[in-house]
Amino acid sequence: MGNFGKNNSMHSNWGSACSDSDWGMGNDSRFGHDSKFKKSCKVCKSQDASACNCNFRAPARELAAPLNSDCVLVNSVVGSKAVQKVAEATLPFTAFAPAIPAGSTIVSVSVVPNLAGITRNTTIIRDKVVNIGLIPVTVTVTFTAPGTTTPVLTAVLSTSLPFQEHTDFPGACPEDMIVEPPLTIEGIFAQPGVPVIGPTGLITANAILVKIVLRTTITVTRQVIVDPNGGICDVNERRCETTTTPTTNTLPAP
Repeated sequence: MGNFGKNNSMHSNWGSACSDSDWGMGNDSRFGHDSKFKKSCKVCKSQDASACNCNFRAPARELAAPLNSDCVLVNSVVGSKAVQKVAEATLPFTAFAPAIPAGSTIVSVSVVPNLAGITRNTTIIRDKVVNIGLIPVTVTVTFTAPGTTTPVLTAVLSTSLPFQEHTDFPGACPEDMIVEPPLTIEGIFAQPGVPVIGPTGLITANAILVKIVLRTTITVTRQVIVDPNGGICDVNERRCETTTTPTTNTLPAP
């Protein structure tokens, strides 16, 4: 680094960033006496307010090419409904880790769902919206072994509960679009002692039924063309035509 002189940080062996006039030591050699730009910004005297007044303008927008139609394409609402979906499964004692012995007394059941991990597939058939999905859960059970009251043991199972629902939407067609916000939970239920078919084919009560009630709103929309007089026509006038044999919809794995 160079040595600074004149007791000023703006002077160095490489010269000064400011002219002498900026320090109040004479005329500014950078501009003529008649220059209107002379000392317009006091860049060196930081204690002085800047005299610069900069105005910036955004570039002018270019006009879009003229349209050859006075019609517009809009999304028309076919219908909107608040709906409930139920996710449930019967979990046998043997599915937990460690396995819950048959005949154990269930003390408590805790079900913690993972809303961020929900996967769902939604499709439209004529006049109906079909929704299938999975919600991940962690089920924690406390229990006592058969014939004992202590100790209270703990078993855990992480799994996914399937849910499915079909909602009537009169007028909905397969090419319509679906708007569905994230699911919310209305209730969680657990019922120990429900019947289950064991590995030997016998029906026992060594299982827990877990049920989660979900809620959301389904809105079905359709693209239509609107003319200047308010007349509406469908983009696809044949979208609601049905085939003689219903198709099989194979949804992707979650």
